[in-house]
Amino acid sequence: MTAFIEAASPHVMNTYGRVPIALERGQGCRVWDVNGKEYLDALGGIAVNTLGHNHPRLVPALQDQLTKLIHTSNYYHVPGQEILAQMLVERAKMTNVFFCSTGLEANEAAIKIARKYGVDKGIARPEIVVYDHAFHGRSIATMTATGNAKVRDGFGPLLDGFIRVAPNDYQALLAATEGNANITAVLMEPIQGEGGLHPMRAEYLQQVRALCDERGWLLMLDEVQAGMGRTGKWFAHQWAGIVPDVMSLAKGLGSGVPVGAVVAHGKAAEVLKPGNHGSTFGGNPFAMRAGIETIRIMEEDGLLEHAARVGEHLKAALRAKLGVLDGVVDIRGQGLMIGVELNKPCGQLIGQAAAAGLLLSVTADTVIRLVPPLILTEAEADEIVERLLPLVQAVLAA
Repeated sequence: MTAFIEAASPHVMNTYGRVPIALERGQGCRVWDVNGKEYLDALGGIAVNTLGHNHPRLVPALQDQLTKLIHTSNYYHVPGQEILAQMLVERAKMTNVFFCSTGLEANEAAIKIARKYGVDKGIARPEIVVYDHAFHGRSIATMTATGNAKVRDGFGPLLDGFIRVAPNDYQALLAATEGNANITAVLMEPIQGEGGLHPMRAEYLQQVRALCDERGWLLMLDEVQAGMGRTGKWFAHQWAGIVPDVMSLAKGLGSGVPVGAVVAHGKAAEVLKPGNHGSTFGGNPFAMRAGIETIRIMEEDGLLEHAARVGEHLKAALRAKLGVLDGVVDIRGQGLMIGVELNKPCGQLIGQAAAAGLLLSVTADTVIRLVPPLILTEAEADEIVERLLPLVQAVLAA
């Protein structure tokens, strides 16, 4: 195999622990580095490359848009915004959409909606319920909402107004909020991505939905990683048969082009008025074309059903080959969002897997995360397992 390049970026701020490779091109679920080495992509840009790389219908559509209009301003109507917003609200059964560029921005906007919703009701210090192990971003507000101390620590005092509870524990939620008239919203991920691929149980999501209705709170779901067909439905919460008041999206929405969105419903849809929020790049014509074409291709190619079927195949293969190993704690997930939990830290697997021609990540120190493009085939799923098995065996034997 081609050796890793001596990759370095001395003029780029040192904020990432990088594997020393530089990727140059991709096709489908495979990418190649600048030395020509091939990798099977089981990471998909961290659940971003919905349609894989160099998709034969997405790329020409984006090329066409580049020749027309890339960016204008939100001083003017952007027709693509209305088209993509209608696509999203119809699939989510919600009301309207604000467009931004990233998941962090989408979650920041959701937090602003929750706070203004409370202030408009006469609550001077609104509070939001958030969860242990959650990840919502790295701005000051989203970092405060995040459950990972490694993300929060070292930046001085965090914001007030967040109450943290354990996931999937309804009694703990009731106890933490009892008698608190300042609560305006509950913010959670239906599947905690960075927190180790832990799902919220359908029953728990239904209980929280009912509690929010009873107490006049907003239910806000962070679908940045689990949404856009990754679990086999458009949005992960749909497995529980509920509709949120606010939903944040990004990652897979533009198949690699930065697109973020906040989808709102009912009373939450009318909270923000002109001047309350905005985004320079959010909703520009190029980003909107990426979102429109992503959804169109997903439906034309049946990628929701495909993701559910291939995800079950991949999970079954992982359980058959890795699940029998002493030291594999759990294999869980839905669709093409799968975690393999080991009984020891395994961060070194990111680099070791790359050396073996496989791209993946590790979250929560001990969980191998597999979030490949939704076009992954069953044969490629089997190849992931074949490449991963000896690497996991070596880690567990060390």
